[in-house]
Amino acid sequence: MNEIKKIALDKLGYGFIKDLPKGKDEYYLRNKQNRSGIAYRRLTALEIEILVRNRNTSDDWGNILVSNAFNPELVKNCSFFGLIRIGNLENSCLSFSDLIVPIGLYNSTIISSDFGNNVSVHNVNYMSHYILGNEVIINNVNELVTTNHSKFGNGIIKKGETESVRIWLELCNENTGRKVLPFNGMTAGDAYLWTRHREDALLQQKFIELTDNQFDNKLGYYGKIGDRTVIKNCKIIKDVWIGEDAYLKGANKIKNVTINSHPLAKSQVGEGCELVNGIVGYGCRIFYGIKAVRFVLSDYSQLKYGARLINSFLGPNATISCCEVLNSLIFPAHEQHHNNSFLCAALVMGQSNIAAGATLGSNHNSRGADGEVVMGRGFWPGLCVSIKHNSVFASFSLLNKGDYNYELNIPIPFSLISNDPLKDELVIMPGYWFLYNFYALARNAWKYVDRDKRKFKTPIFEYDYLAPDSVNELLNARDIIAKAVAVAQLTKEKKSIPADESKLLALGNTILATKSKKDIDSLEVIVNGFENSKRKTKLIKSYDAFHMFEKIIFIYGIEAALRITENKKGNAIVSTLQQVKLSPTNLTWTNIGGQLIQQKNVDSLLNKIKNNTIKSWDEVHTFYKTESDKYNSRKDLHALSTLEKLTNKSLNKITATSFAKWLDTYFEIKTDITNRIQNTRAKDYANPFRKMVYHNEAEMNAVVGALKDNGFIKDQQKALTLLEVKLKEIKSQLKQK
Repeated sequence: MNEIKKIALDKLGYGFIKDLPKGKDEYYLRNKQNRSGIAYRRLTALEIEILVRNRNTSDDWGNILVSNAFNPELVKNCSFFGLIRIGNLENSCLSFSDLIVPIGLYNSTIISSDFGNNVSVHNVNYMSHYILGNEVIINNVNELVTTNHSKFGNGIIKKGETESVRIWLELCNENTGRKVLPFNGMTAGDAYLWTRHREDALLQQKFIELTDNQFDNKLGYYGKIGDRTVIKNCKIIKDVWIGEDAYLKGANKIKNVTINSHPLAKSQVGEGCELVNGIVGYGCRIFYGIKAVRFVLSDYSQLKYGARLINSFLGPNATISCCEVLNSLIFPAHEQHHNNSFLCAALVMGQSNIAAGATLGSNHNSRGADGEVVMGRGFWPGLCVSIKHNSVFASFSLLNKGDYNYELNIPIPFSLISNDPLKDELVIMPGYWFLYNFYALARNAWKYVDRDKRKFKTPIFEYDYLAPDSVNELLNARDIIAKAVAVAQLTKEKKSIPADESKLLALGNTILATKSKKDIDSLEVIVNGFENSKRKTKLIKSYDAFHMFEKIIFIYGIEAALRITENKKGNAIVSTLQQVKLSPTNLTWTNIGGQLIQQKNVDSLLNKIKNNTIKSWDEVHTFYKTESDKYNSRKDLHALSTLEKLTNKSLNKITATSFAKWLDTYFEIKTDITNRIQNTRAKDYANPFRKMVYHNEAEMNAVVGALKDNGFIKDQQKALTLLEVKLKEIKSQLKQK
């Protein structure tokens, strides 16, 4: 049976903190929280008379404090309990969108709360222990309550509580083995570092301590609602901290949540939404029946149209619409739409787009619900794709439509992965994006930058498809292709396969450098370890991919060289390159929540956390900022290191003549890429099956835009023209040497 207690009426609104520190009253934390600067006074006898006449009641009129500009005529039909403090009330209205309401307090039950200046509170059935800012509108709310043990979505415990009440996020794995504690201000990088290194008990304990130290464990903090926030037609809002200029309308339930909001980054929660145990970042949009439980929603992200986000972290500038996402850690710029998309127990490293019908996760793949999938940047599954955990994908992997019934480990980036049901083979086309869809690849890189709504772009999130992580994978992929081609050639010639992989690699590089595309394409190139099955995994277009990867890595290196020698003249161009100090450690990087950082520096950070040199999450975030400030220069060093590795030429011995030849090669490749971008898009205009839905070409151009007017293509062509001029000037400087 329900335990119903009877409490004396004169206790309502008092005793919020049971165990007070010596010399403190029960309002000491409330007074600390209230930064309005309003000077309060007691009510006059006339004001009390007016309040009573307006059908207001109070357990003690002496406990209602007001500002000098308080107007009792604007308080009607309210019941007050406990200490109430009210700011200025002017005889006016507040207007927001189509809502216009009189300033004042009307038809509400209010317990131990503070109000800023010119608030409008109408029809709040039960309001308890809240601090409201200025010009706040609250209209038609069933319950607005703060308990004395409120944590506002943070994974902490209050004084006297047991560990069992902590809120954890069970990320990346359904068996809770990678769980982390959410906290306001948590980044995708924080969550990623915490979910890794589970074998390091000391580090894991330090992460818990960092979180506990971030917050006060005292009982008795009030909920806060920031200036100009509007809340209307909501049912239950309990233990919620809301920032400035937020807008909540029609929510069913919001419990144990922080909603960050700012005049420059307003957050909104709409109709039918239910949020429980979570953090909402700045500038977020949450609309139309979404369900979020045990979650972190990062800045400028969206949940829409019945989306379900449970035990998950969604990074900045991301959107989940209609879908269901469970136990996942998602880096920035993620897109997932359509009602039948499902993502579970996943680490998604950013810039992914999950198509309709995708089923990426299941707890039926093994004997326990302990499977995981790791998806590199730019992961893109096709329609109705299903994959089996555990699986790992390199950057910019594209899965063709189909059911993948075996675990996958795809180390080659920019690949198209397909099933061949007739031959029962897994088919990998390395470099698909470069070979057949350069337009989408290049445009997406631009799109993600354009959609980054952060006011301050720190840390730098890497959106370019060429970056230390993807280029390292390209280098590794060339070795994989070369060794596979060598095995294929030896198998064709019925020769023995050497056990020494370095010999295989050398042979493969020689074959790919000397034989024709026709010769290579005639080989059956098989790779092992890509799929947990006995069937073949075949590489196709190996010749094209191998040489295209070389070109892509080359332009990545040359563009860094051009940045480093920017504004240099004559001899200084080459001498600057000769003096660059490169190190093998430049080559090892990791993706920390969308921010790329050298692994050695990440290791240093973790050691500093373990030895108490770093004692707070704020210091961790300072580390991210420092790394971000140095990222572009370090990325350039990485690019030059890869250029040396690719060409087997040391930059400290580069000559003006050889650098000029590199620039000629670079321009040839850039011209080819620009043409590929245009040609990729031009196919859509030439395809008769795309054209058949239009009466004529004029209608097609009216609907989708003319190819000649494509702004992105025009920008690429303009950039190529400017590059040609720039390279001519540089080469003229080199000739002056």
